[in-house]
Amino acid sequence: MNDDMTAPNEAIPSGSDGTNLETFRQQRLGEIARLRESGVNPYPYRFDRSHTLGEIRAKHSELVAGSETTDLVAVCGRIMLKRDQGKLLFITVRDRADEVQLFVSKSVVGDDVFDSVTALDLGDWVGAHGVVMTTRKGELSIKVNEVQLLAKALRPMPDKWHGLSDVDTRFRQRYADLIVNADARRTFEVRHAVISSMRKTLGARGYVEVETPVLHVEAGGAHARPFITQHNALDMQLFLRIALELHLKRLIVGGMERVYEIGRVFRNEGISTRHNPEFTMLESYEAFADYHDIMELTQAIIVNAAREALGTTTVDVGGVACDLTAPWPRLRMIDLASERVGRDLHPSQAVADVRHVADDNGVKWESHWGSGRIIEAIFAEKAEAELHMPTFVTGHPVEISPLARVDRHDPHLTERFELYVQARELANGFSELNDPVEQRSRFEAEQRAKEAGDVTAGTVDEDYLRALEFGMPPTGGLGIGVDRLTMLLAGVSTIREVILFPTLRPEATE
Repeated sequence: MNDDMTAPNEAIPSGSDGTNLETFRQQRLGEIARLRESGVNPYPYRFDRSHTLGEIRAKHSELVAGSETTDLVAVCGRIMLKRDQGKLLFITVRDRADEVQLFVSKSVVGDDVFDSVTALDLGDWVGAHGVVMTTRKGELSIKVNEVQLLAKALRPMPDKWHGLSDVDTRFRQRYADLIVNADARRTFEVRHAVISSMRKTLGARGYVEVETPVLHVEAGGAHARPFITQHNALDMQLFLRIALELHLKRLIVGGMERVYEIGRVFRNEGISTRHNPEFTMLESYEAFADYHDIMELTQAIIVNAAREALGTTTVDVGGVACDLTAPWPRLRMIDLASERVGRDLHPSQAVADVRHVADDNGVKWESHWGSGRIIEAIFAEKAEAELHMPTFVTGHPVEISPLARVDRHDPHLTERFELYVQARELANGFSELNDPVEQRSRFEAEQRAKEAGDVTAGTVDEDYLRALEFGMPPTGGLGIGVDRLTMLLAGVSTIREVILFPTLRPEATE
């Protein structure tokens, strides 16, 4: 079948000024009016499908060329290609997973049906009844005896080969992008497999999936600027959650022991190839575990997700094949930062000394930052970009880890890790701080930082402190960025590729 041939009624281009598009729409609207006048509903209520196109292809993959079966099927899909050979029509239709050719013969369907099928346009949704066959060239087809219009398309499809030329238009009109872009469809198949695998892995380990509030009284659980909203009936300010953490740990206090949530979180911050104001997190909490257990869990979740999504545990990382099953190195943040600047760094050092190291290396800092926060900035500026292979970065300063437990060997560090791949943070976890007195002290330090001008700092969450006073057992916690993990496994470079409808600037209007 020659894919570059289409019916003559597809020759109207869509001009950039919109004139040709409107002409196109008016033609299609005229076709709809004529259909209704003839008693045909261009938007029927339903269609009884017997098989998906993928099921037909799987069942008849070995059918030899020139064969015709007795299998009667009812299929549906969008018209992607159409070729007219006089008394024969070849129409390629696509459903969610596959494409199959409709073989329409005037001698089989009759003049009236043949003419109505000829009048169908690219982009229209159709249902068809017929028998499975192959053409003489071996093309799997359905020899139809009936074709029904299921939905008339008023707009032309994007160009099959070049798609939507403007990147923002691709993401804004994702519905059009998915019609013609096989890579986009594959990316979201990967995303679905990743999330499904996460549930499977955690379920097998006895975790319970829960849902916690999106509207929070306190914006806690992470360093981020929140979105603020107003509840009119209660006359109270609320925040869209910036993390799932604090409510999930309340459930550990309640005795649920192993819980997780896959949920949307919101951060009122910039947009980049790695950041979108709303994104999806997996967070899990396990009683009686510490951050060593959680690092093992993190690798298991990601390895299983790769198997489910790709059928392999080897992925491309910056052009290098990486087997995710290999042990991932564990390196301390302070050691990585120290190595890059050629000076020993530790949060116990005087802030003036650490500021001097930052200045010498061109790293900016804020006046309200302590030594630990400046060391983190040095790490981010000088060392993070070198972390291409999967690496657990551990030993974060207490100052930047208000919810993590102090390292059992060093009171200035915490039992925390971040997982980096391709210089992107994919996961964050720690041995959870469960001492309510120390947690209050950390919250109060956060509050002081906020009052000093740090808009990402947290506040004192009295209800969470009350929960801790009921007693939380030793607990290990984990957060994985679902979008960034999907980016890794799908092999894409921007987060907008893995979010169906990313946040964009307002559409320009004329």
